[in-house]
Amino acid sequence: MKLALYLGCTIQTEQYAYEMSAREVLPKLGLELVDLEDANCCGYPIKSINTFSWIYLSARNLALAEKQGLNILALCNGCELSLCEAKHYLETRSDLKDLANSMLRPEGLRYAGKGEVTHVINVLHDIVGVDKIKKLVRKPLKGLRFASHYGCHAIWTSNLKRPDDPEDPQKLEELIRALGADSEDYPERLECCGSGLAMFSGKTTLSIAGSKLRKVQEYGFDGMITVCPFCMKIFDARQKAIKASMHEFSLNLPILYYTQLLGLCMGINAEKLGLNLNLSPIDSLLRKIEEA
Repeated sequence: MKLALYLGCTIQTEQYAYEMSAREVLPKLGLELVDLEDANCCGYPIKSINTFSWIYLSARNLALAEKQGLNILALCNGCELSLCEAKHYLETRSDLKDLANSMLRPEGLRYAGKGEVTHVINVLHDIVGVDKIKKLVRKPLKGLRFASHYGCHAIWTSNLKRPDDPEDPQKLEELIRALGADSEDYPERLECCGSGLAMFSGKTTLSIAGSKLRKVQEYGFDGMITVCPFCMKIFDARQKAIKASMHEFSLNLPILYYTQLLGLCMGINAEKLGLNLNLSPIDSLLRKIEEA
């Protein structure tokens, strides 16, 4: 299966490990990733300021994928939701669609609504399948327990179809279990990382994220697994700041992308998966995985 890989802004400017691990892992699962050339921001940052500018930016990305005859794989939760919401408006508001196409016309682009937008959870769970992933595991994670973290945009928003059930998502847990590890429910499982507040109240973000990390560590999980670059920024890159801000100096929780954990289980070199770029304390976890 061919998919147009849409990286968005955050992955290309900060979360390089997500791109690296996706490019290493997904082709080995039978997925051909085609770069969405000349793509632009999904428009999410300006959605509340200028609605049509957001619609136009997403429509342009959708039109680029349509021109290549491909569906979009958006690695970023925020981008995937932004593209899906824009697609919904374009398909239900003919005036917006006509206006967007009038602006796309000078570039030789047109949005017709033929393509789809998919999330990495859907690709791994629904298209590749848990059974195939199990067969590709060379290093099963026996005896290890991982907390899942979906990220709000992957499961919550509106009446739009999301990658999993917003009340009780299970796909990420099933994907973790496919690697031989345990991943059970915990009370804070669906709580937000707080990244949406970072620009307005950074200390509040650190408090929200820190409270969740503290609980996950108290429950005895060996690490937390996510699929969202915004959440990764907070839980991984800001973990030291969380420790200092909350005086939680015992906090020591490894945070990985699912694609990184899957790659390790497939026997892919850690540096190829960008694990050297993770800022949370992952060395002890890597030793546990080697010993599993």
